[in-house]
Amino acid sequence: MNFLYVQPISYLKTNTSDVVKLVQETHDPVAITVNGRVQAIVQDPLSYQKTQDQLTMLRLLAHGKKQIEDGKVTDHDDFFAQLEAEDNQGQSLP
Repeated sequence: MNFLYVQPISYLKTNTSDVVKLVQETHDPVAITVNGRVQAIVQDPLSYQKTQDQLTMLRLLAHGKKQIEDGKVTDHDDFFAQLEAEDNQGQSLP
């Protein structure tokens, strides 16, 4: 992984507010190293949420692709006919 900002943990300990300000202003993550190896990432909440939303969408797409591969699909005409039948059934209830 390539990071624009990489800092040792000692820098984070002494300059926490500067690191937080940097991620809030740039929306770029800061990689924190321990003994020269990246061990943590500091990221602003908006970017984190965006990443989580993107992962959720990718999971949904992968699930949909698997359903298609497994033949678990419904023709759109059949789908809308089923919805209409369920709607009509709901209207006939007392």
